[in-house]
Amino acid sequence: MPRREDVEGSLAARDLQGAFGSSAALLASDPGNAEYQALHATVLMAGGQWQDAADILAAAAAAPTARYGVKAKLAICRAALGDHRGAADMFAAALGDRPDEFLARLSFAESLEASGAPDAALPEYFRAVRDAQQRGRWLDDASTPEPLRDRVKRAMVVIDNGRHALFERVLEPHVSAFGRGSLERVREGLEIYLGTRVAPAGDPRQKPKFFWMPALPATPYFDRDLFDWYPALEQSTDAIREELHAVLAGGTALTPFLAIDDKADEETYLGGNPGSRAWDAYFFHRHGEQHREHLGACPRTAAALQAVPLTRIADHAPEVLFSVLAPQTHIKAHHGVTNTRVVTHLPLLIPEGDCQLLVGGQAHAWQEGRCVTFDDTFLHEAWNRTDHTRVVLILDTWNPYLRAEECIVLKDLIERIGDFNVRAGVR
Repeated sequence: MPRREDVEGSLAARDLQGAFGSSAALLASDPGNAEYQALHATVLMAGGQWQDAADILAAAAAAPTARYGVKAKLAICRAALGDHRGAADMFAAALGDRPDEFLARLSFAESLEASGAPDAALPEYFRAVRDAQQRGRWLDDASTPEPLRDRVKRAMVVIDNGRHALFERVLEPHVSAFGRGSLERVREGLEIYLGTRVAPAGDPRQKPKFFWMPALPATPYFDRDLFDWYPALEQSTDAIREELHAVLAGGTALTPFLAIDDKADEETYLGGNPGSRAWDAYFFHRHGEQHREHLGACPRTAAALQAVPLTRIADHAPEVLFSVLAPQTHIKAHHGVTNTRVVTHLPLLIPEGDCQLLVGGQAHAWQEGRCVTFDDTFLHEAWNRTDHTRVVLILDTWNPYLRAEECIVLKDLIERIGDFNVRAGVR
């Protein structure tokens, strides 16, 4: 009786006849054996016998215990036979088992496109290339196997053209409404994001992680006169602080801002006393989602927030919270995601001593009841090197140097980019 190793050896030696005989004998000895079915189908595929291989694999793939390899091979057979819709369905099933298989995802995207679904294919192309490049593959010819090079290069063209067209469609109705010239700063940011325009040299302290509009003034901190809502919010400080004290007295409503369980990973973001350091939050809004229970528990804070022009982008903003920094805790230096929105702190509990905010190398000492707004795409950090808790109310608003029509366009654009990234598995 032949062994699996005999079949694999014959395939490696390109002895298809020997591989066929050995695999057929194995399958005949146990026709229901999924491993033998897949092995014989592999030989048939090597010989270009796609239909025969598909017939064998279809039965194996229908089993509840079907593995990734069986599904992926059946998908390849269906694609070779021109059944692109069937291939796409089977690639989707295979990727459900192994979502990080970037070559299978490339084939999935190709099948979707061939079946007449280019919009569905685009995020799959993007994820395939992105996942491969994150693993050091498909970066150039040297990191791409020769048989794949043309396919990968074509995928990159599809990605570049497709994303540009997708996001240009977002701008079209706004061009009609506001005029092309009024959107030039947004378009510049989009082209930099897409990589179709070289970003100009900027302040080296400023490195947005996501979306950068270089035409906006680059400043770590903003003048108070730019925010006409400051006085009303600051006048509510005492009422907000009372509700904060009730939250802190409850003890159970706070959650870690970073949600990192591993103390070793936490070292990347937090410094200070390893045994007691903590950065906790009481969220009123998180990634654009309201925390209704918290807003209800703090009605005067909720009322004060109603007068603030918070950034509102579905699944992204606003971010509003009591930010609670434990004694001897340091939030290490980092950059924010975009300069199109800015971050405001309303200080509520500021202990005496070394307790500061540092943005772009410029230190700021919080004063209770006095707002400060900064651009968090500048390198920034904060620390509380005292023996008491520090609390600020954090919220975000649009950059004050944006025009009203730019805010409208950016909301639509960022939501669409976010939708695309979710579909493409970008986390």
